[in-house]
Amino acid sequence: MFGFLKRKQAPAAAVDPLAAFDGVIESLERQGAEVRKSAATLLTLRGELTRDQVKYQGRVDELSRKVEAAGTAGDAKLERALRRDHDEAVRMLERTREAWATAEANARLLMEAAEGLALEVSGLREERQSARVRLSAGVVVSEALKLRAAEFDRLMKLDAARDEIERANALAELYREDAAK
Repeated sequence: MFGFLKRKQAPAAAVDPLAAFDGVIESLERQGAEVRKSAATLLTLRGELTRDQVKYQGRVDELSRKVEAAGTAGDAKLERALRRDHDEAVRMLERTREAWATAEANARLLMEAAEGLALEVSGLREERQSARVRLSAGVVVSEALKLRAAEFDRLMKLDAARDEIERANALAELYREDAAK
């Protein structure tokens, strides 16, 4: 309605080009921290799984001896029960080994990702520093160019004033010649 009710938009704030670097660096640092935290969790799990492997291997060895002893004693029921326990312990040992291998592979992958992120952050920090230097140099050059442009503008005005004086003198000379005739 005639533009009276329209809200005035705030003028766009000057965008700091270094703020974009800072935002990306901060994001990558947070991401790197999360990746390192996850890798540490997997390394802790790997330690627990290592202890479980030792425990299950001891259980398998113990049950193997008991199964052999029950077999030599001729107790078939006890031997079957011990064999089931032995087989279960072997399955648990295999599952633990698989889980350990998976945790190891994933932890290694996360550690490599964390190293990659750290290198990327380092590179961005160097690039930010370089950009900051170039930006400050650009500001200095820009100020120098503004001063030079202002000086050029003054020289152009001076030349225009000289031309105007020349024209006025030429016009006065013409009138003088006309008046003399």
